[in-house]
Amino acid sequence: MLAYDYPLLGILATVVWIFFWAAIFFAVIWAFIDNFRRHDHHGWAKAGWCALILILPLIGTLIYVIARPPRAEVA
Repeated sequence: MLAYDYPLLGILATVVWIFFWAAIFFAVIWAFIDNFRRHDHHGWAKAGWCALILILPLIGTLIYVIARPPRAEVA
């Protein structure tokens, strides 16, 4: 009965939305973990990044990923 009320394209759209929100959630978690593991900024810088990511999760995470300096590779 439910198959007639909820078409296949609707199920696909729901799955896409779930994966989209899961990707945002895990990106925010990754940004927090990376922020606290970094040794090149301390104290207020970490607090500022945390506040930005908490207030604007998607935009804050994107800004963090773009703005953070790359890690030096160990040879």
